[in-house]
Amino acid sequence: MSIPTPSSKLRVLIAGGGVAALEALLALRDLAPQLTEVTVLAPNGEFVYRPMTVREPFAYPRAQRYELAPIVRDAGARLVVGELAEVDTAKRLVHTAAGAELGYDELVLALGAHARPRYEHAITIDDRRLDETLHGLIQDVEEGYVDSIAFVSPGRMAWPFPLYELALMISGRAYDMDVRLASTIVSPEDSPLAIFGSAASAAVAELLARANIATVNSAYAEVPRAGEVVINPGDRHLQVKRVVALPELYGPGVRGVPLSEHGFLRVDMHCRLVEVEHVHAAGDATEFPVKFGGIAAQQADALAEAIAAQAGASVSPQPFHPVIHGILLTGDAPRYLTARITGGQGFSSEISDSPSWSPVAKIAAKHLAPYLDRLDRAGARS
Repeated sequence: MSIPTPSSKLRVLIAGGGVAALEALLALRDLAPQLTEVTVLAPNGEFVYRPMTVREPFAYPRAQRYELAPIVRDAGARLVVGELAEVDTAKRLVHTAAGAELGYDELVLALGAHARPRYEHAITIDDRRLDETLHGLIQDVEEGYVDSIAFVSPGRMAWPFPLYELALMISGRAYDMDVRLASTIVSPEDSPLAIFGSAASAAVAELLARANIATVNSAYAEVPRAGEVVINPGDRHLQVKRVVALPELYGPGVRGVPLSEHGFLRVDMHCRLVEVEHVHAAGDATEFPVKFGGIAAQQADALAEAIAAQAGASVSPQPFHPVIHGILLTGDAPRYLTARITGGQGFSSEISDSPSWSPVAKIAAKHLAPYLDRLDRAGARS
């Protein structure tokens, strides 16, 4: 089965349906609409605003969901529903799991990462079904059956925000219900949210202390049995009623392209795959250590500029320079954090009670954030 795409324009195939894919799509719409013909290959029919799923177990409305087809159509592209199975870089073909073939001139891999539970005896955070996963735990806290929780990050940690947000929101719920709850965060980070730099990290540490949440940093945890956390170095044993853990992330393991450790994709500063021509990647699928929607969008912007220039647009491609804008949900007023990243650590950072970017969104993305803001104002969610 073959799906032809004859055109004199530069054929761009975007594989994925998340933040990186949609940001690349909208960026190309703005940068080179007359010079590119874009196809989106996505396994999902809707885009879920995943950072807000963390509130769902606390009886907030569910995270926003947007139908993918209208977004792709608005960008002047076409949508093919399916999963990428293999890339033939020599022939510039993508094979789908259903047996279709899609040709490309430039390929964008925005496939995300695979989350896997690290601990058998812990509740693993899964934003696809967080309400279902944590509803019982929060109810047990409210009724006083659970008086101690450990929040654990594995050694190869994912984006740490949800762990801190859940710890703060569950602590706030216990306080509101006049329930005494002992909470401990165990993390390999040098300090709470160290990626944002020392100033912001110190402010987060103070926030945690006010919420009576203890922190154990530079620590690696094992959960050998239910209710027990072994912390190293030091072989310290922590006994709790429940353990909540982040998953470990693995790359998509795309067949036909070079992979780095654990299946991630290695890219240069313009988000082109190293060792392969005409293939780009952005988002959690890359080996960049910070897995965050805003970072995925910035990578997508860098590769979109490179592709637009390749198509003949008057664009000077800028390299990927990561800047994080994050909203930390606390159960009370949110906190707004900004950091410029170098060498995997924040080198300039700030935290405040008001945002320093616009539009204010959990996912700070140059093209996607204002687009979704317009959809929200028009009531165009699914």
